Amino acid sequence: MRALLVAGLFASVLVAAPARAEDGPGCTVPAYLLTTESPLPKVANAIKTRKRLDVLVVGSGSSALPGSDGANMSYPARLESALREALAGVTVNVRTDLRPKKTAAEAAQGFGQMIDKLPADQKPDLVIWQTGTVDAIRAVDPDDFRAALDSGVEALQKAGPDVLLMNLQYNPRMETMLSVGPYIDTIRVVAQQHEVPIFDRFSIMRHWSDAGDFDLFGSAHGYGMAKRVHDCIGRSLAAMVVEASRINPAELRIQR
Repeated sequence: MRALLVAGLFASVLVAAPARAEDGPGCTVPAYLLTTESPLPKVANAIKTRKRLDVLVVGSGSSALPGSDGANMSYPARLESALREALAGVTVNVRTDLRPKKTAAEAAQGFGQMIDKLPADQKPDLVIWQTGTVDAIRAVDPDDFRAALDSGVEALQKAGPDVLLMNLQYNPRMETMLSVGPYIDTIRVVAQQHEVPIFDRFSIMRHWSDAGDFDLFGSAHGYGMAKRVHDCIGRSLAAMVVEASRINPAELRIQR
């Protein structure tokens, strides 16, 4: 019962039932939350040499947005839109592989084979792995969680693409029900160990909550707010991808 309640709290932020639309302020992110010392060389090479960037988002339920326009308003779709806007003259494709209710260990099974089986024109230059939520809800042993992350990242890197990790979403009411700290810390450690960027979704959303951009304390969140959160996540994620690629978007416009 407790696990179901906590899962509902996570889902209520980025996945919401249709309700009244909500308007609100912007969603700026402090620069330090989008800066990384771990580059994305495969992304940079794809942009420079092929003028094409293929991204695969491996996520859970919070990577999707139900509703008639959900496919176009989910954060992977907003990521694609923002990257196309930032990278002039570059063809950008963002695909999703949603693995809802899967722990990191369950989701990582067959990562290498998954990449190998993709058609040549769909092999990703970057895999964004959003993980941690289900493990926190199920109270998976942090050591087991780390082992799963290690093997998953290693399998992806061996298959060829760059890897970017994304941690849990933030919900202030959820923090009173379970301990997410060990999972957030573990993702950070694994990212540092494998020299991959981490999109700190938890800290970014907490910043938005503290700044009053989004009221995440409410017991129910309208569809309008869910769309805005997804849009903000997508645009912020695009900014990190561009930053980590070490590409100067202005130079791409000059080259056109």
